[in-house]
Amino acid sequence: MISEIQKIPNLESIKKTHHRIKPYIHKTPVLHNRALNEMTDSRIFLKCENFQKVGAFKIRGATNAVLLLNEAESGTGVVTHSSGNHAAALAYAAGIKNIPAYIVMPGNAPQVKINAVKNYRGIITFCEPTLEARESTADRIIEETGAIFVHPYNDYRIIAGQATAARELLLEIPDLDIILAPVGGGGLMSGTALSAKYMKPGIKVYGCEPENADDAYRSFKSHTLIPSQNPVTIADGLKTSLGSKTFQLISNYVDDILLLSETEIIEAMRFILERMKIIIEPSSAVVIAAVMFNKINVSNKKVGVIISGGNVDFEIYFAALKKQAVK
Repeated sequence: MISEIQKIPNLESIKKTHHRIKPYIHKTPVLHNRALNEMTDSRIFLKCENFQKVGAFKIRGATNAVLLLNEAESGTGVVTHSSGNHAAALAYAAGIKNIPAYIVMPGNAPQVKINAVKNYRGIITFCEPTLEARESTADRIIEETGAIFVHPYNDYRIIAGQATAARELLLEIPDLDIILAPVGGGGLMSGTALSAKYMKPGIKVYGCEPENADDAYRSFKSHTLIPSQNPVTIADGLKTSLGSKTFQLISNYVDDILLLSETEIIEAMRFILERMKIIIEPSSAVVIAAVMFNKINVSNKKVGVIISGGNVDFEIYFAALKKQAVK
């Protein structure tokens, strides 16, 4: 029998995952805003994972992965490499079982996310900001401790967990025409697409990505996995390249990838802060920017958007606003 670790999540496994993690996560609210609806001539429903535990959707996948560990695996703890939200989420999830979480972070990770990992008692090892450094450091920790590696996104346990956000949204608003999610490593995008297409086959599913970190767009269009090359974007959570599993799922289940400029991302953050009085991180703002700046036609449609998180490094955000004002 193929385990949940080795197979693409189906609808039944996503339901089981949702039941498994429910006691440890928030059922996040679905909000709407009249000004945004009027601007887009549509009805936009925001699935607010910025109100999730650890401030992001990542807790869903991390919790699922930890809860699926057997007794022997749990004894050695878990390890991952992550620049932020997955790191905090895995540290939190490890706390559920009272096991160690070894977190490899690049030295340039946002301070707000480093602080979060420390708060959840993650054991941080810093490395150079390259994939090679992250992977080699994680390998060394695995050799030293025997900890189980939990990939930030290229793992079906993680994907099944992330799929529960869209599942919740569609259970609450079942007649959506379109659903949008950010694309970084592709765990949330893959899970969103799976839940959406399983629960409502006719729904359109779009990924949203910064122009300055467009590896998913290029991979999707060329049907070839193209890794990211030194992306520079305020959306720090979307700098990561797709993995082999997430690329396959996005290729098969997503209708298109939409690109957003840095200015559009910042304006979307500003709009949500000013009009809704909630904080969303730049990686979340791509989905709002997509509808604000007419990247697709949403007129007279019911549109669900996954707000992936709310962990903002305000020094970087305010610096970007100041730079924009100078222009």
